[in-house]
Amino acid sequence: MSDLKKSADPNDFPPLGQAVPLGIQHILAMFTSNVTPPFLVALAAGLGGADLTYMIQMAMVFAGIATLIQTVGIGPVGARLPLVQGTSFAFIPVMIPVAKTSGMGAVIGGVIIGGVFHFFLGSVIGRIRSWFPPMVTGVVILGIGLALLPVGVKYAAGGVPLMGKEAFGAFEHWLMALTVVVTTVGFKFFVPGFLSSAALLLGVIAGYIMAGLLGLLDFGRVANAGWFALPQPFRFGFEVNAAAIIGMVLMSIVSAIETVGDISAVTKGGANREATDKEISGGTMADGLGTAIAGLFGALPNTTFSQNVGVVSLSGVMSRHVVTIGAIFLIVAGLIPKFGALIAVMPSAVLGGAVVVSFGLVVSAGISMLSEVHMSRRNLLIMALSIAFGLGLQQVPDALQHVPGVLKLLGTSGLVPMVVLAVVLNLVLPEKMGDDKTH
Repeated sequence: MSDLKKSADPNDFPPLGQAVPLGIQHILAMFTSNVTPPFLVALAAGLGGADLTYMIQMAMVFAGIATLIQTVGIGPVGARLPLVQGTSFAFIPVMIPVAKTSGMGAVIGGVIIGGVFHFFLGSVIGRIRSWFPPMVTGVVILGIGLALLPVGVKYAAGGVPLMGKEAFGAFEHWLMALTVVVTTVGFKFFVPGFLSSAALLLGVIAGYIMAGLLGLLDFGRVANAGWFALPQPFRFGFEVNAAAIIGMVLMSIVSAIETVGDISAVTKGGANREATDKEISGGTMADGLGTAIAGLFGALPNTTFSQNVGVVSLSGVMSRHVVTIGAIFLIVAGLIPKFGALIAVMPSAVLGGAVVVSFGLVVSAGISMLSEVHMSRRNLLIMALSIAFGLGLQQVPDALQHVPGVLKLLGTSGLVPMVVLAVVLNLVLPEKMGDDKTH
């Protein structure tokens, strides 16, 4: 693809010989991050076997459908830009405690209602953008990464081992996890071009091979899985759960602001222009619609994937049709249960190696965003209080043992108090707070 024609027009359609590999490159860049959240939430809910395979399938199918809504559009819905949708990490700190305490029905109820809220948020997103300056979004993104790092390390050490607690942290678990990490870093920094974009996926494949060499793969589930299956509405039920709904609604606001940032980044990086209000509104509504539809079939919330914005900037190809081709590949792969089962048999440690890298990158993204913010006393106080209460309550949940159930679940999620504090403090604290010099 050395003679690839670069274009800033989203409506351009490169020749198929170029468009297909470019579309596949987008899928490779996001694939592992897309199937990781359903893996983590399913395990938290105690699901396995066919249910885990199904959730992985639906992550692919509805990431593809949500991407089509974004690139092709439905009326005012969709930015009609090369934006790839995928299952969001941001909601995991809310979904895992809900899954553990109330089950998947409550999670799905929160996903659907949160998606509807997210959809309508698109009509007013322009008016509340000032609530989420880089200071607030940087703190929230940093907090998401920090809240999830213990989850990554837990799975890298073996997750919840079937062989008993003595197997937790065993050599073979760390060997698989570190194989993923080392391979990912190697491809990312020492191999140019196409393979570099797929570094995390290649790392997971290397970890998967290591698991096979260690005799830790059981392909019986793959053999028993079918070749084709359609999504099943309300497979995990639907439950109205206050904690799930409040948590999802709050995180939908954060996700919407992240989407605004991704839309702005793709127009700036791919076309050297600012995003229009129509693109921002349509893109945000597409997030919500894609999430609500996914929830109906047992899938998790979708949002724009920032790593694919980087792929657009790197390739210089702004064509939304390239991403549409990638979305079709995702949908087809998701309709094949054997493919989902092949992923589902992956040992927890391989997944752990991938998510340690992914969550570490989320932390880095938050730090990068905050590095561009002037750290006045005011901003330092916002960051300090938001992270201290958010992560502190998550680490010591018994500190809220006398708080009613719903509020306790939200308070110990890590993200909810962090988001609320960051937004509220940013709105109420004066821009100048006495001596604003930092030392």
